[in-house]
Amino acid sequence: MPGSRNAIDVCNAVKRYGSFTALQSITLSIRDNEFFTLLGPSGCGKTTLLRMIAGFEEVTEGEIFLFGDEIENLPPHQRPVNTVFQNYALFPHMTIEQNVMFGLEMRGSSKDAARRKAGEMLELVQLAQFSARKPSQLSGGQQQRVALARALAPEPKVLLLDEPLSALDLKLRQAMRSELKSIQRETGITFTFVTHDQEEALTMSDRIAVMSAGRLQQLGEARDIYERPVNRFVADFIGETNLLDARVEAADASVATCRLANGLTLDCDAIGNARPGADVHLSIRPERMTLAAANGDPWQGTVRENIFVGTDVQTVVQLQGGIELTVRTQNSAAGVATIFDPGTDVAVDVEAGAARMLED
Repeated sequence: MPGSRNAIDVCNAVKRYGSFTALQSITLSIRDNEFFTLLGPSGCGKTTLLRMIAGFEEVTEGEIFLFGDEIENLPPHQRPVNTVFQNYALFPHMTIEQNVMFGLEMRGSSKDAARRKAGEMLELVQLAQFSARKPSQLSGGQQQRVALARALAPEPKVLLLDEPLSALDLKLRQAMRSELKSIQRETGITFTFVTHDQEEALTMSDRIAVMSAGRLQQLGEARDIYERPVNRFVADFIGETNLLDARVEAADASVATCRLANGLTLDCDAIGNARPGADVHLSIRPERMTLAAANGDPWQGTVRENIFVGTDVQTVVQLQGGIELTVRTQNSAAGVATIFDPGTDVAVDVEAGAARMLED
């Protein structure tokens, strides 16, 4: 049953196109006033789910509720939701003001009322001074904000955003992330955002639903998903990680000792499949390890290469037995961190609790 505090409840939703199943029994809830993100690679079903919420795609099986009311049989224009599309879909022959007014007038607002509301929305997105311009006279980022103003003008209960930043360059995309989050807080409208960009999802979202192959893989807050991925897909898709095969040597209710193929051992939090003799996968984030000069420690290897990525240096270390680890060292103005040259023997220190056991 839908929750009283939820903007959207998706219950066992399935979408089929002939013999192809695009969505497989999706169940999730989106809370009122939150910035919720559907994250996953191309073809995972995230846009299909968004279009089902909007009413542009029919639900094959299951139910969708909006603030407790079943909506899967309502046509799109009767749903109190609006959508911002990837291509903005602005009318090129209209001014910016007229673009924002259009939907309001179609809903029965007088021209004066629509103009007042359009002015408020253009102020909100900081484009009031461009109200008389045509879309072609604006930058991509400005057009995106016009599309946002037009979608917000009718005061929808839920705003759906289908990869609206993907056409922008990196700097503008980063600026718009902050702006979108600020607008969401200011309006109090529930934002449901679709993206394949992990950084975008982590920096903007109150909660994230990670999807793959039409299935919901994990749902939670950004930090929880990054620090505690449930499976190999989530660990590998969200940020960067070292994925290691291991076997459980000992386990109790909370801690498991795992042995890698080269004989090294690691302790990690135990999960359901943590029984002695079980083969498991471990995830270790590159920033949860540090390097030091070789000191005879068992966790010793040789630097293969250093990759400079601006904010940090990623060092590939080959351990005994051929296992490779990527270690991230933050750049520092103080120059405290040591970057070891390729061919140097080093010791790898893994932070306590850094290894995460995965369900599959």
